[in-house]
Amino acid sequence: MVFPYTSPMHNSSQNAAIHPQKSRAASREDAGREPVIAVESLAKEYRVYDKPEGLLASISGLFQRKSRIVHALRGVNLSVGRGEFVALLGPNGAGKTTFLKLLSGIITPTRGTAQVLGHVPWERADDFRRRFALVMGQRNQLWWDLPAAESFRLHKEIYRIDTARFERTRDELVDMLDVRKILLQPVRELSLGERMKLELVAALLHEPQVLFLDEPTIGLDVVAQHTLHRFLTHVQAQRQMTVVLTTHYMKDVAALCERVVVITHGDILYDGSLDEIVDRFTTHKIVTLDLDDTPSLERMERFGFPCEIRGPQVILRIDRPRIAEVLPEILRSERVRDISVEDVPLEEIVAALFRSEAAQPPTTHQEARA
Repeated sequence: MVFPYTSPMHNSSQNAAIHPQKSRAASREDAGREPVIAVESLAKEYRVYDKPEGLLASISGLFQRKSRIVHALRGVNLSVGRGEFVALLGPNGAGKTTFLKLLSGIITPTRGTAQVLGHVPWERADDFRRRFALVMGQRNQLWWDLPAAESFRLHKEIYRIDTARFERTRDELVDMLDVRKILLQPVRELSLGERMKLELVAALLHEPQVLFLDEPTIGLDVVAQHTLHRFLTHVQAQRQMTVVLTTHYMKDVAALCERVVVITHGDILYDGSLDEIVDRFTTHKIVTLDLDDTPSLERMERFGFPCEIRGPQVILRIDRPRIAEVLPEILRSERVRDISVEDVPLEEIVAALFRSEAAQPPTTHQEARA
């Protein structure tokens, strides 16, 4: 079965917000419709114990231990509507996976409220658990020593899926990902890309309304990533699923998501569309020139913008408002064979966001003796 590739449409008319505590909660809800995911002031704190080095310190620690409170999430507010594909971005330790675990009911919050499909996740109601799925790129839900086909049948019994519906859904998903030939092979013998495809099939067998994906493309090669992008785009559009994705790969975001939520230090730093994040956080465009010769640095610096020279190729970072003014001047004064004008890469924008937030560390962790 061949499935079409449909690129997500980026809506640049929606308003973005930047604030650690305030998200654009209802900006994408359909009129008169309750959000599928509604989170208010959700916080999660952990108490961790520090163990000093050395035998003496270990003995002392038996009687008195030094602990501190780690704030994984700090009062997050978020609302996600039906059919949205949302990316959660953030550096390691920002709180992304903790957020997904809270929304899927694996852990309970320190304070705050959340509803997913009208249920409080950590109450773990049977109706709720039948209507969502969680796929973690570094965790397996398939039985390691059994073929995936056996895990699929176990999945059918757990979710009480009707036989005809199970077979129809399984065959459709298996054919989309072209994995029929490996269904009877033990999971431990499969490559990482093959396992991830089968993990997605297992997660979608009961046709969930909400899908949580935690770094699903981690460690995959370019071909496997592209296949999963096409598959997820098609299935999400076909079923109108709400999907929340965490990833460190900006290609995942560009290929799949209309909306980006940036989390740092447990706070929401940005909530908006892909187009808006480029417009809001960049002041320039990247102009690449292919010249007939290798210019000197002085020759290119006369245009008044930072430049990088790589032989006959010159890369300029020109202020957005001055593009129309500067380009004709360059074309008049230089022998240009080719020229391209591009936005700053998403990876660079997000990395700059992380760095700027890292320069402003959160409130010092509370310390205590236990």
